[in-house]
Amino acid sequence: MRLLHTSDWHLGRSFHRESLHDAQRAFLDHLVAVVREHRVEAVLVAGDVYDRALPGLGAVALFDDVLHRLADLGVPTVFISGNHDSARRLGVGAGLIGRAGVHLRTDPDGCADPVLLADEHGPVAVYGLPYLEPALTRERFGLAGGGHAEVLRAAMTRVRADLAERPAGTRAVVLAHAFVTGGEPSDSERDITVGGVASVPASVFDGVHYAALGHLHGCQTLAPHLRYSGSPLAYSFSEVHHRKTMWLVDLAADGSVAAERLDCPQPRPLARLRGRLAELLADPELAVHEESWVQATLTDPLRPANPMEELRGRFPHTLQLLFEPEPTPGERHVSYADRVSGRADLEIAEGFVRHVRGGEVDELEQGWLQEAFEAVRLATEHEQEPPR
Repeated sequence: MRLLHTSDWHLGRSFHRESLHDAQRAFLDHLVAVVREHRVEAVLVAGDVYDRALPGLGAVALFDDVLHRLADLGVPTVFISGNHDSARRLGVGAGLIGRAGVHLRTDPDGCADPVLLADEHGPVAVYGLPYLEPALTRERFGLAGGGHAEVLRAAMTRVRADLAERPAGTRAVVLAHAFVTGGEPSDSERDITVGGVASVPASVFDGVHYAALGHLHGCQTLAPHLRYSGSPLAYSFSEVHHRKTMWLVDLAADGSVAAERLDCPQPRPLARLRGRLAELLADPELAVHEESWVQATLTDPLRPANPMEELRGRFPHTLQLLFEPEPTPGERHVSYADRVSGRADLEIAEGFVRHVRGGEVDELEQGWLQEAFEAVRLATEHEQEPPR
């Protein structure tokens, strides 16, 4: 059976305030074309369909459109909810939509209720495990405590129990949204440690033929049967070296897996540039990044005037500007606390102004700072005076 594994669409998300609506629509067009051209027999979407629990109308319209197009192709599709999704909202109408071959698995109680598919080699049971927030699902699995690993183990125990009752030779596929030990995170994933230790061991998924994972945004293989598809688009500059893809998975008669990465269309390449402003503006080797989305880190000892305007003159799609001044010769790195230790408040304030502006504090500004500190001192003394 040929499966297409994707996840972490994050419909409605922007990239440093740049709209990704058109890029997400282009990805969904690409997905439908891949399903048709590669004769995909089932689509697996492993969570984070939306970027937030209450998605905007544009994001909902994109999702609605792709549901209709997948249903028109007659290809079964299984979605699970991720930690960014509202499980109850995403699952509205799941029973009715399922009649069209689009299966929304958002209820933890349905973990052991598979979507049953079949090919010439026999049945394939597809189990959808939505994101399981420990604090909200422990009791439903009969657990007195525990974190992500414990609730996923409980869900997988139910999966294995159901699978044991299926005909011999039934192949098992699981969709899950979790941080599996050994995976490489990026900056754009929402932290899930609130409900306990974030990572779960790969052994949780023992006993199934393929686990289609979501949550981490980099495509990666933890084992032949255990893979993250990653997000189809970059959502942070930490993903600059990611190759954004989907997995085309062939599940053989014996349950063995062969997988191929299919590239997703990207709106622009990403670039992380670092150096002094004049160097970045003059370096001919950086011409290749002039149409990229750029994160620039300036190392000038003094902050230049109008740096964003200057950068956008050459790199018009500069989206993020950072400052990390080079240390002067012989200067050793010390913490901020060490640098200000023993200094008077006024001296610390003047140093802050110099750092932010890149220039000295004049006499008028010194006077303003002195007046401000004196006013604070008098107000504090007044509050501390004992009542008469």
